[in-house]
Amino acid sequence: PTSMYRVQENVLQRVLQLPVVSSTCESLQRTYSSTKEAHPLMASVCEVYERGVQGAGALAMWGMEPVVRRLEPQFAVANDLACRGLDHLEEKIPALQYPVDK
Repeated sequence: PTSMYRVQENVLQRVLQLPVVSSTCESLQRTYSSTKEAHPLMASVCEVYERGVQGAGALAMWGMEPVVRRLEPQFAVANDLACRGLDHLEEKIPALQYPVDK
């Protein structure tokens, strides 16, 4: 990819799209969901936790917004470097392209 395109890439999105990562996340999500379904008490605890995390995340993002705007150029440079490092890892470690079970 060209340098111009790379700035628009998000390294976190790229990592989450790697088959080894996405299959692990899907497996964890299935386990979490089945545990909530099987144990009603656990489900209520998890729902309280999920609401708390969402509220805390929204508050943190609101408080960080001015800082993020000022640091956006530095984030773009860090993201570009991380994407280049990920390119290198994907070339050197082909297993990243396979789901966990393979």
